Amino acid sequence: MMPFAKMPGILMLRLSFALLLPVALTGALANPSYPQNSSEQVRSLTLRADIQEADAKTGIVTARGNVQIDYPARQIQATAAQAQYFSRERRIVLSGDVYVLQKGNSLRGETITYLIDEGRFIALPKNNRQVESIYLIPESDVVSPGAMGQPSRSGF
Repeated sequence: MMPFAKMPGILMLRLSFALLLPVALTGALANPSYPQNSSEQVRSLTLRADIQEADAKTGIVTARGNVQIDYPARQIQATAAQAQYFSRERRIVLSGDVYVLQKGNSLRGETITYLIDEGRFIALPKNNRQVESIYLIPESDVVSPGAMGQPSRSGF
């Protein structure tokens, strides 16, 4: 067996990604550094893709090809051609035929940025196209015809 110091460079690089990615993604949506006190929460995000790279210097994790994201803490699922997690800015940029599903509501666009701390999505379409959103509206918020903007009430 070859000692680590003599392993070919590419093999070491692959080994470092294999060891680094689970650590980088386990607390991906918490603080970029591991929590120092018990009041900070660490929430996991599962990222699947054909190719994943992590840059420890910049704090950016890039996933390409058939990207799937599952973030149970915020009930978010997403698919895209590429995803980049910017740990220092605490944002995720999804690009290439992006589809996001959260609590039954959906969002489609060419590029969608998720601002983690704000819980906010920013969606951009392809050129000369539109972004599409589908929202579930609870029955209690539906306005009956002729109610002049008043929410419908049971019995009347």
